[in-house]
Amino acid sequence: MKDSRDIIKRPIITEHSADLMAEKKYTFEVTKEANKTQIKDAVEDIFGVKVVNVNTLNRKGKFKRMGRYGGYRPNRKRAIVQLSEDSKELDFFESL
Repeated sequence: MKDSRDIIKRPIITEHSADLMAEKKYTFEVTKEANKTQIKDAVEDIFGVKVVNVNTLNRKGKFKRMGRYGGYRPNRKRAIVQLSEDSKELDFFESL
């Protein structure tokens, strides 16, 4: 099994994800091979909170051109993690 910090790559901070933080839902970019139980265990291990629900999204890379050459950006996977009501908020996001 991978280390918890290998599964979660980085947090994703957008207007929509900032609105979800009021409902204790946090968005992360994760590895493409990770499943929901691995993501849940990784968040609980890193931040010390109780996770209730995990939703995942596979995002296909956009087509981009550079002059006459074209290619695709890499595919990504996002995870929206909902914390329980009695768990603390993630201080990582509060400083933003």
